[in-house]
Amino acid sequence: MLQRKLGADLQVSALGLGCMGMSEFYGAADETEAVATIHYALDAGINFLDTADMYGVGKNEELVGKAIRSRRDKVILATKFGNVRGTQGEFLGVNGRPEYVQQACEASLKRLGVDYIDLYYQHRVDPQVPIEETVGAMARLIEQGKVRFLGMSEAAPATLRRAVAVHPIAALQTEYSLWSRDPEAEILEACRQTGTGFVAYSPLGRGFLTGSFQKQEDIPADDWRRNHPRFMGENFERNLHLAAAVQQMAQEAGCTPAQFALAWVLSQGVVPIPGTKRRSYLAENIGALEVQLTAEQLDRIQKVFPTGVTSGERYHAQGMRAINL
Repeated sequence: MLQRKLGADLQVSALGLGCMGMSEFYGAADETEAVATIHYALDAGINFLDTADMYGVGKNEELVGKAIRSRRDKVILATKFGNVRGTQGEFLGVNGRPEYVQQACEASLKRLGVDYIDLYYQHRVDPQVPIEETVGAMARLIEQGKVRFLGMSEAAPATLRRAVAVHPIAALQTEYSLWSRDPEAEILEACRQTGTGFVAYSPLGRGFLTGSFQKQEDIPADDWRRNHPRFMGENFERNLHLAAAVQQMAQEAGCTPAQFALAWVLSQGVVPIPGTKRRSYLAENIGALEVQLTAEQLDRIQKVFPTGVTSGERYHAQGMRAINL
């Protein structure tokens, strides 16, 4: 398995595994298959697993912890805090207060059943708390031996620079794919300047770029994408040509649409963490590591997928207010 560095010292597999959908958001859960998928990833050399305390209201951390219990030394374990949910799953806002950082970490360690977390992210920036205070509290977790490296998610370049002044940030995680190229404007450069690695979530456009959805009825009734701006109404129809373009270029390249879209993200030198809850899709994703895009293909992609080509925002209004802070 190819390896890539996040920050100065954290080495991870070039392809990670996003575990969120194993517990929530993307249809019915199947714990047996989810655990088997995590084991498949580890056997294939994928050691970078991504979860968060809010996924499944803690259930996803428990699932990941169960899956890695006998293989902890083979895993680079990343989890997140900051998006607070109630016991019934209701969203209660963002919390970056120092005392909450400590409490959230202790709770995640317990759910995961581990002594330390390799990469601990602030899931969303709390605009009510100076980033210096939040990162200072996160740094104390390293001093306590409970965390090895620090990360941020959906933070603006200026916020990242302020954070790095307090403690090195190994990774910044943001949505990045052929249909979400916003990080190229400023964030990727800020990461290079601060020595911060970049982790790309939803590198397959939440599955849209794989061609899985030709009509809105193809989205399961209990799947949150039914209410996602890019999957709704006219936006859905307008975005179909993007999936068709990926399919055509993938066919010409001799790979699947998912592999083609992932190969492009990999070609940017970042670490994508495509999420899946099935071994079959994971095996397909791993195949992207064998796809080498030519200069001609990259040039063509640039023309077909300029920044801003996608119809619809990345989140609804409330979600958009919580990113790039």
